[in-house]
Amino acid sequence: MTDICQQLLIEVGLPPGDLHGHPTSDGRFPDGGQYRIEIPSVEGLEAATAVLDQAARLGVPIHRMSSGSGISLMTDDEIRDLAQLGFDAGVEICPFVGPKAPWDGDSAAALAPDGQVMGWRHSGMDQLLYALRDVDRASRLGIRSVLLADEGLIDVVARGRELGYFPADLVIKGSALLGLGNASAMRLLRGLGLDSMNVPGDLSLAKLAAVRSATDLIIDLYIESPDSLGGFLRYHEVAEIVRVASPVYLKFGLRNAGGIYPSGGHLSQLANSSSRERVRRARIGIDHLKRSSSDLIMSGGDPHRRGVPSP
Repeated sequence: MTDICQQLLIEVGLPPGDLHGHPTSDGRFPDGGQYRIEIPSVEGLEAATAVLDQAARLGVPIHRMSSGSGISLMTDDEIRDLAQLGFDAGVEICPFVGPKAPWDGDSAAALAPDGQVMGWRHSGMDQLLYALRDVDRASRLGIRSVLLADEGLIDVVARGRELGYFPADLVIKGSALLGLGNASAMRLLRGLGLDSMNVPGDLSLAKLAAVRSATDLIIDLYIESPDSLGGFLRYHEVAEIVRVASPVYLKFGLRNAGGIYPSGGHLSQLANSSSRERVRRARIGIDHLKRSSSDLIMSGGDPHRRGVPSP
């Protein structure tokens, strides 16, 4: 029996609850693939090179590398080099913007227990302006994918993309630090112009199915989450995750790895070794998937797809 509130959800185009029947998604990437592989927390050129070397050794296709330290903490030459590396390898390079509220002395509330819901959003218009300048600088240096954690910034960057301030093929990726957990919130951000959304790593199959039923937004999901995001390991579910949530980026974080944000030369050994291990975890995830289901399709490696740098 459907009550009045469930009827409201249906009328506005949302599922009336989580979809516990786990329906199969018919969503696909443009090339027909159901899933792609993302290695997160790849901090700098040396770590990115380590990822590609390890991927070649273990036979792991890499579609995207993302990083958390941020565009603000990279020189122009470092951004250019990363863009060139991604272009040569046909891999999307997706760096975070900055500054972030918890890193800024004007945003003390973000460090308080109840203020941590601020996440990595931008406090005030000055921070929003600085973040926009990050997007502008990176895109001018060849980057075609950016990682954002603020709804207001997503809106402005998407509008700027439409108006020609930013490249038309720029991918806008939402961070897990946005803290969105339901289909309505994610559909709202899709309407703002978000292309790809990092959903919470503990969303059940029923909740993922509800998200997928409400939006064509690409889903990014940690199969292994870092400790700061819960430390979940979902390797045995990976085939069902792809079936229910496609198109989906499977992300391989690393539990018990230590924090590396913001990264730099002082943490290069940890950053590089962690990056290599994330690729090994991806190999484990792909093997789990293939043992569980042989008919799920990995997206190809089209070097001209959106998000791949254009140096």
